[in-house]
Amino acid sequence: MRIYPSRRRLAFSLMLALTALAVLAFGAGAGWATHKPTPKPKPKLLHLAGTWSGKYSGGYSGTFTIHWTQTGTKLTGTIKLSSPPGTFNINGSVHGSAINFGAVSAGATYTGSVSGKSMSGHYTAAPQGGTWSATKTS
Repeated sequence: MRIYPSRRRLAFSLMLALTALAVLAFGAGAGWATHKPTPKPKPKLLHLAGTWSGKYSGGYSGTFTIHWTQTGTKLTGTIKLSSPPGTFNINGSVHGSAINFGAVSAGATYTGSVSGKSMSGHYTAAPQGGTWSATKTS
């Protein structure tokens, strides 16, 4: 015949085990609550000021020249397009390697990425968009 512990003894053992787990969980949680996370490093600010020459294809195809000035992440300047022909004011920004800018009076917006002295991406303009790429010339 087997002898089983009484229900009282089993309940007491279970209560002790649960109390120990609660103390461990609370202690671990308290340690995490006082831990200060390491701040993420800010991405290096790319310096895009200067002249960029490029090409685009899709709804429109041709070449362009951009003259950028830069204050922090803000970009301003002009873009000279071969088709439709004209020089237009542009505004944009760069965050990490991501770039976006637009020529409001030409009805075009550009998004893409920058790597070293080259950048590329997609543009949208009526009736349809396309792709673009450019390299820094000065």
